[in-house]
Amino acid sequence: MTSRLILNLSLLAILLTACSSSTSPSPTLDVSALSTQAFQTALASIQPTDTPAPTDTPIPEPTALRTPPALPVPFTTNRLNPLDAPHTYEEDACQYLYNKWNSNNAAPGTIVMVVMLHGIKQDAADVTANDITVEGFKQMMNDLHEQGFQAINAAQMADFVDHNAKIPQRSVLLIQDDRRTGQNFDEHFRPYYEQWGWTVVNAWISAEDGPRALALQDNVALEREGWVDHQSHGYVHNINMTDASTEEFIRTEFEKSIADLQTNFNKTPVAIIWPGGGFGVRPVQIAREYGYRLGFTINPRGPVMYNWIPLADQPDPARPVYQAEGYVNDPRMVIPRYWPYQVRSELDNVRNLGKEAAAYAEQNKATELEYYDILCAPTMGAIP
Repeated sequence: MTSRLILNLSLLAILLTACSSSTSPSPTLDVSALSTQAFQTALASIQPTDTPAPTDTPIPEPTALRTPPALPVPFTTNRLNPLDAPHTYEEDACQYLYNKWNSNNAAPGTIVMVVMLHGIKQDAADVTANDITVEGFKQMMNDLHEQGFQAINAAQMADFVDHNAKIPQRSVLLIQDDRRTGQNFDEHFRPYYEQWGWTVVNAWISAEDGPRALALQDNVALEREGWVDHQSHGYVHNINMTDASTEEFIRTEFEKSIADLQTNFNKTPVAIIWPGGGFGVRPVQIAREYGYRLGFTINPRGPVMYNWIPLADQPDPARPVYQAEGYVNDPRMVIPRYWPYQVRSELDNVRNLGKEAAAYAEQNKATELEYYDILCAPTMGAIP
């Protein structure tokens, strides 16, 4: 606009000069009027019109990038043996948070005691290191119930450790080792099924021998009733599966056990209760090939929570019979179990551990949900 004004004023100057220097006769010109008119024309050329000049499209302000917070470290506790440490297994942080905070799933702090039962003896003189008296068994069951525990089965346990599926906040998985007659379950476990709806897992040995024939039909009937949950305890059973075992032996143990449970109990097992408590990297990997989702040792390291299983990474000189499990790198296949004589003394410890885990989760809830909202929600959606 300034250049246009200068141009018009220049033309005015030329015109005035021409008018004043001309020698030819001409009509008298009103120079003052011409100056005024030229100036007004120049001024009009720089005035805004009704139609604004086109402008560039406005550029929106850039959206600020949200930085996800650092996730808290997994919950730890001094309630475990110093050489027993919680191991996680869900490597996808988004999936873990989705499962953890999903309102349809188990609440943080939900905890499971796995209890291994062997013989339940009337006479205390018959009790060995792995057994319990009838009176001791009744006391254990009442203690669990009074502390708010409820029994679950193997499928519920698998869904819980895999996906954090809802189970009672204090749960117990009762495992009766080895084949047992129907009388054993009727005398010792049926009263708690009828009174409280409690189930029990039987670690079933599939070897085709005399004891199996005596126990089979009663156990088939109990499975059909729905409260005795038969799972795999191997085929030969009395030879442990280890990394030194042959491929053929390991596969036979799984294949014949699965075939027996499918044929007689109309189910495919989800759990292997390791015979003799032995395990190894190869047995665990092969078990996974056959679809097993859980494995249980004889090591009483502590209770279990979602994505939180206490294991040892090195041998413990104070407990040399407990094989370290961490090296197999699959915590769900080497889950610890309590012996029944440990239950009463551990109940308060387990209950308080669950409460502490719940409080730790609540303390970090806002951070974890913010992390999920920034990094996970765009692809996984909101947590229900």
